[in-house]
Amino acid sequence: MNPPYPDIYKAYNLTQELRGIFENTIDKIIGFAKLAKWHEKVHQSGFKSFNTTSRTITDRYKTILSYFDNRSTNASAELIDSSRNKAKANSLDPFFE
Repeated sequence: MNPPYPDIYKAYNLTQELRGIFENTIDKIIGFAKLAKWHEKVHQSGFKSFNTTSRTITDRYKTILSYFDNRSTNASAELIDSSRNKAKANSLDPFFE
């Protein structure tokens, strides 16, 4: 079967593959290998739209790979900070000034 828009099909598959790496990989070494293969596929695809993502992964791979060990992000810290900023913006309390 030939998809009617092969470039969109290929870009979609690259996106889904990257998502799958983060959703299904629980080992740092395997994650590193899968990200390297994905990076090579992006390079071979010629899609410039993936260059920023690929370069970010290359530049920050140590931090990104630590995600596979403890499967956590800093989202909880960002939530607390966001809540604090909302309280600060809505408050007339001098404590927040």
